Amino acid sequence: MVYVGIPKGQADQEEEVLKTIQDGDSDELTIKRFTESREKPGALWHIYAAKDTEKIREFLKKVAEEQGQENPVDHDPIHDQSWYLDRSLRKRLHQEYGVQGWAIVQFLGDVVFIPAGAPHQASTRVHNLYSCIKVAEDFVSPEHVKHCFWLTQEFRYLSHTHTNHEDKLQVKNVIYHAVKDAVGILRANESSLSRP
Repeated sequence: MVYVGIPKGQADQEEEVLKTIQDGDSDELTIKRFTESREKPGALWHIYAAKDTEKIREFLKKVAEEQGQENPVDHDPIHDQSWYLDRSLRKRLHQEYGVQGWAIVQFLGDVVFIPAGAPHQASTRVHNLYSCIKVAEDFVSPEHVKHCFWLTQEFRYLSHTHTNHEDKLQVKNVIYHAVKDAVGILRANESSLSRP
């Protein structure tokens, strides 16, 4: 979070932001960062474990059907970014599916790392508390290559007009270049590796 713009002379907005943070299920330490330390909150995130993805997808389809919406085969309620899980939907998700996420308030200067495959509100609209600028960077770590491959496969089943249809992660290229670099380093140090 590189910038948070707080308008001057709008005292009621501070109360509204506090209420949003509290309603967002934030912990007491986070609330104190805002109320006592006077740090600048930029965005409220809700992040879920990757293992709960199918449960969340099933829940969102269920809610859509209850509201009379269609669930086309080539669309995905998570990747479509058309839902924001407010407090009542988060509570219902926990009660009906046993899924509970983490509420994270991103303050000015904070970094939020989201593991590959972990559904999060940013994929369905992050809740901005004030005007803010965030810098996002996708990367593939060795621990999450499996999830990245899985996401790439999910993207392929989306409609051709979907914004996530293309392979943005380019997992195979990342793996190729990582292996190429590792082999290059091993070859460069081959003589020192063969000594007892």
